[in-house]
Amino acid sequence: MSGHNKWSTIKHKKGKADAARSKIFTKLIKEITVAARMGGGDESGNPRLRKAILEARSNNMPADNIIRAVKKGTGELEGVSYDEITYEGYGPEGVALLIDVLTDNRNRCVAEIRSILNKGGGKMAEPNSVGWMFSARGQVSVEAPASAEDALMEAALEAGADDVESHSEGFEVMTPQEIVDSVKDAIEAAGFKVTSAKYVKVASTTVKINDKKRAETMLRLMENLDDSDDVRNVWANFDIDDDIIAGYEG
Repeated sequence: MSGHNKWSTIKHKKGKADAARSKIFTKLIKEITVAARMGGGDESGNPRLRKAILEARSNNMPADNIIRAVKKGTGELEGVSYDEITYEGYGPEGVALLIDVLTDNRNRCVAEIRSILNKGGGKMAEPNSVGWMFSARGQVSVEAPASAEDALMEAALEAGADDVESHSEGFEVMTPQEIVDSVKDAIEAAGFKVTSAKYVKVASTTVKINDKKRAETMLRLMENLDDSDDVRNVWANFDIDDDIIAGYEG
């Protein structure tokens, strides 16, 4: 797996241990609020909101929190206005980074991102320096035993998915962005448990990091970026061996 999937696996494992942290809920509330502001409060007609609410529920967010976030987005409750920005950067070994943020203070946010990159052996990049390397895809996460791979692959490919990748917690089904919802529905109809369905950014090329210390430096930078309250997603094109990923403790 390349950087986007390997990092999502680490975040999934880490998120289970840290699920009670208010930071996770803060990010989810921002995403729900912005999704409702842009596309309305009816999740049946707002795919972005539907995906955000699914992720919130999978992280055990109380229903009242979700409802309030939606109402803040639609203007029924007073809320904060957030800007969506994507910063570009480089990590150790020249790894390309795209950093999606939701922030109510652009100056504070860019200063924090720059500081995290500099301290982690990376740097900010000029707009369009690395963005061209990434394309938008759909990703459906499925919780299932390894023995179910053949059945899942059959259901996913029939629905138009491109690939099915296994990891320790289940499977990631990769799809064209525009059909992620229909692939999710088909997988659920086949009897599988879907834990998330979302858009991801996948790099066309990868940077292999073989050295354990350098790989851990890269993973620590990803973690520090992801821990920022303003950061919504971090996309990278690193390729790190699974044994290093498995042994990474942060």
